[in-house]
Amino acid sequence: MASEIANRGPHLLQVENISKYFGNVVALNDVSARVDAGEVTCILGDNGAGKSSFIKIVSGVHQQDEGRMLVDGEDVRFHSPRDARARGIATVYQDLAMCPLMSIWRNFFLGEEPTKWRGPFSRLDVARAKRTAREQMAQMGIDVRDPEQPVGTLSGGERQAVAIARAIYFGARVLILDEPTSALGVKQAAIVLKYILQARDRGIGVIFITHNPHHALPVGDHFILLNRGRVIGDYEKGAVTRDELVLQMAGGAELDALTDELEGLSAEG
Repeated sequence: MASEIANRGPHLLQVENISKYFGNVVALNDVSARVDAGEVTCILGDNGAGKSSFIKIVSGVHQQDEGRMLVDGEDVRFHSPRDARARGIATVYQDLAMCPLMSIWRNFFLGEEPTKWRGPFSRLDVARAKRTAREQMAQMGIDVRDPEQPVGTLSGGERQAVAIARAIYFGARVLILDEPTSALGVKQAAIVLKYILQARDRGIGVIFITHNPHHALPVGDHFILLNRGRVIGDYEKGAVTRDELVLQMAGGAELDALTDELEGLSAEG
């Protein structure tokens, strides 16, 4: 059943009843969601729930087979990630698309390097690039002493900060974060959650993709649960508890049955 979308005027981003098929495989079925400026929308689900397909449609990698997508209330259909970026939708994937041996500033401007002068005399403006990278990272709470430092020497949380700061600097209005805390320890994950709140407080609409309700609940304003390509829950902040999120994601009655089975095996042992 499609989720209810609040009628509060045009949302920053809205998808209505989208479905995606790969042959006989149903990746998404009648999924609706919305993203507003200055809010964090959490898309939760276990492996195979449809989170990756959702990301790829919103970011322009795939096109939906059914349903529609709106930006600022205007119907859009992205044919490439470039189309999505042109409308202010940026995606930070798990692998971060970074070159570990290259410097922080080069990764920050990868493919978008600032130049000085024009025409045949155009040159890379290294000083400006380093200064900008340092300033933008400072706004994320990270003091970059040496912009020449290889990005591979940063912690996982700091690399996430580089990717987030880069997306915001280049005009992201909707920031999609694909499992940004999945490979991090407790402390680094908490730091990334802080960066998510900083992006939200700067007026960015954040889509936080995660399978971890413990990470979603402290930062989320809106929670959408996916299971096998369908929406099984759609909640505003305060309308659902962490235990309820865990139970729904784990399968409810199926989890209870598995727990009973494991307890029985343990007793037999």
